[in-house]
Amino acid sequence: MKRVVILGSTGSIGKNACRVAETLRDRVQVVGIAANSNVAALAEQARQFGCTHACVADTSLYQELSGALPRGCRALAGPEGLLELARLEHADMILCAIVGTGGLLPVTAALEAGKEIALASKEVLVMGGAIVMPMVKRYKSRMIPVDSEHSAVFQCLGSRVPHHAARLILTASGGPFRHASRAEMERATWEQALAHPTWSMGEKVSLDSATLMNKALEMVEASFLFDVPEDKIDVVVHPQSIMHSMVEFTDGVLLAQMSMPDMRFPIQYAFTFPERCPGGLERLDLTQIGKLEFEAPDTARFPSLDFARAALRAGGTMPCVMNAANEVAFARFRKGEIRFTGIWNVIEKTMEAHRVVTEAGLADILAADRWAREKAASVAAE
Repeated sequence: MKRVVILGSTGSIGKNACRVAETLRDRVQVVGIAANSNVAALAEQARQFGCTHACVADTSLYQELSGALPRGCRALAGPEGLLELARLEHADMILCAIVGTGGLLPVTAALEAGKEIALASKEVLVMGGAIVMPMVKRYKSRMIPVDSEHSAVFQCLGSRVPHHAARLILTASGGPFRHASRAEMERATWEQALAHPTWSMGEKVSLDSATLMNKALEMVEASFLFDVPEDKIDVVVHPQSIMHSMVEFTDGVLLAQMSMPDMRFPIQYAFTFPERCPGGLERLDLTQIGKLEFEAPDTARFPSLDFARAALRAGGTMPCVMNAANEVAFARFRKGEIRFTGIWNVIEKTMEAHRVVTEAGLADILAADRWAREKAASVAAE
């Protein structure tokens, strides 16, 4: 029995994790949950799984949560509550599915407490991969990726020697604007940008997929997670989202992982690793799919991948700045302050203005994050 804490339990990944845990009740026990503000959903999940702890990030909702939880479940709130939950003594694994940058400190706290990490929040490694991955080794822990692409690479590598991998190839659906012109993207609405063709995801990830910033963040995450330079990471557009990623080895052999586009597959694998078990998920029938398509990404229309390469080459605090600028640009587009194409302009101008701290510690990273948010909020988008 693996005892799991789910950080971000009411979001898209968190809900899917709860579905997997419900199916695998003989293997997985959810002992703690956390969400930003959805008290009603937290209380229902706590009752469903018999959780011992539940945390709401918004401290003003502490009393409401405390009154809504079933007997025997302790209420926590705010950043300190989140850290306490990450260190929960009777938990084995912390699944971090917090949207944005809020997962960095809980993950580091969990690693210090000797917890196994199932990582769905790619921003944790984009911001602090140079700090977090050494911690995994120092505390003899394990980092299991939950992003479908990184889970695919993780599965393809298996026990193989990492330096035998010549190239990691991440797949991208291409998003809703795969065939759109620049002019069409300039007129794109919020609703159009969120209309992902194959995945059902939260707003932030859906918009990042539309700009391909999701893939840019994944490139940075893959570099830290698998300890490979940016020139060994490629992206290929694969609109069917059946082949989740590939590894090309030094002998030219290519291994790929395939399944239906359902986030429960990588979540279940993280929960049961190194074992596999049936979870009632839809099986892949290639005869029904008919064909799989692949094409090169158009970095002229979608410059996000170039941002990722520039951030990895610069190193230090630059990946953190790229991530923070993207989050601010997301918020500005949502408010109608900038056009869809202005997202890339905000990110590029913020990165260009940043002075990189190369040997960055946690304080440097958090300072760079604050600086980038202030800069991206004021920089002209055109």
